[in-house]
Amino acid sequence: MKKIFLYLMAIFGLTIMGCSNTNELPGGRGKPPKTFIEIDNKRFETTLGTFCWQGPGESKCVDTAGPVDLLEGKKPIKVKSGENITFVMDYEPKPNEIHLVQMSNKKEIETEVMIKDNSFIAPTKRGVYYYSYGVWWMDEKETNLSHGDAFYAFVLEVD
Repeated sequence: MKKIFLYLMAIFGLTIMGCSNTNELPGGRGKPPKTFIEIDNKRFETTLGTFCWQGPGESKCVDTAGPVDLLEGKKPIKVKSGENITFVMDYEPKPNEIHLVQMSNKKEIETEVMIKDNSFIAPTKRGVYYYSYGVWWMDEKETNLSHGDAFYAFVLEVD
């Protein structure tokens, strides 16, 4: 668990360093695009958390609370055990690095979740699960150079 936290902190540090370049993402409008999760052909909006974004003529970094605090008071999205959940982002270019971290029962014990074809499988055990979906638009040529990043939070309740 500590390794995942240290890994995410290292990525976050590199992201902040990368936010100072002059390369812009198209259509930025000052913040990253909306991201949804799709379950059984229904879309649910995620909550934008920490991000660094470079739009036309501006560069902006915002730091927010973690997923559990950010989602306080929000009603969990109900899902079935083992249900397929897909991420949907109507934006080009798509991020080229993604990570999903799960925290269960507000205990902030983090587990990295495997994403395949922009999808993951809901937990099989009943309970409430918080997620942080981190995405990065990394430079194709220059190592460790980010053109933008965002963390999206959502909470699921498995029946």
